[in-house]
Amino acid sequence: MNLISQPLISVITPVHNNENYLAECIESVLTQTYQNWEYIIVNNCSTDRTPEIAQEYSKKDKRIRIHHNDRFLNVIQNHNLAFRLISRKSKYCKVVHADDWLFPECLMKMVELAEIYPSVSIVGSYRVDGIKINFHGIPHACTIIPGRDICRSTMLGRQYVFGSPTTVLLRSDVIRSRVSFYNERNIHADKEACFDVLQNSDFGFVHQILSFTRRHNKTGTMLAKKLNTYFLGELIVLKKYGPVYLKEQEYRKRLREWTKRYYRFFIKNIFLRSRKRKELWNYYRTELKELGFPISSRGFIKGLFTHYFA
Repeated sequence: MNLISQPLISVITPVHNNENYLAECIESVLTQTYQNWEYIIVNNCSTDRTPEIAQEYSKKDKRIRIHHNDRFLNVIQNHNLAFRLISRKSKYCKVVHADDWLFPECLMKMVELAEIYPSVSIVGSYRVDGIKINFHGIPHACTIIPGRDICRSTMLGRQYVFGSPTTVLLRSDVIRSRVSFYNERNIHADKEACFDVLQNSDFGFVHQILSFTRRHNKTGTMLAKKLNTYFLGELIVLKKYGPVYLKEQEYRKRLREWTKRYYRFFIKNIFLRSRKRKELWNYYRTELKELGFPISSRGFIKGLFTHYFA
């Protein structure tokens, strides 16, 4: 694609205290073979050198602009704010987490596919995840998949190709069509958004490694592992979209499987690992009750039995 034919891409990086990795992230955007982009860095009340680093780059390239929050937002709220700041003229949106970076052809390859297939609302690719390469399972000859098929396959546990926000490209119109693109009640709202958007559109996949996801102790992924927030995220998605993508029998089976895992997890961590007890309890209690899964003594007894004798 030559510069004249390149539609505008809004690249966004929501960031809080990431002085160690932000420069590498920004450099990866600057070295893209695709040139028609704006880059919005949303500084979420950082107290380290993050604002200074961002400002240094914005002085060098006018396509970079910085937004400084006047109050601290949680991770999902900050992403939603960043989405609201994208240009009305942008056709695509690419999130790049401040811990991560993009390979030079990332924007070019993703946009090329999306331009060929207007029915595609989300484009993914292979990524380097720490020291692994993941998202295998899509046949090499397949570059476009009906959204309902990929969501159904994911919900049944056959594959997972959505990754993180750094991994995918979104159509800006899809973002602008929603008041809040991410559900702020779900810490794994990026996954939920894929299930919501793909009800009526297709998923595109580029068979190249186009992004890098960093794993370290301060990332949201490490927090998710500590509290196992994936349980709650999976349940929110299953309750909302299970009836959309699964047959009734499949949906009920997945709910039973999740419930069994849920009680085993609680027994293991709340009764057997006392240091996490209060933190885990506070995190799960309210959300699970609102979703119709209150923590019950009967469930604990069943979970305890399952943990030791299943």
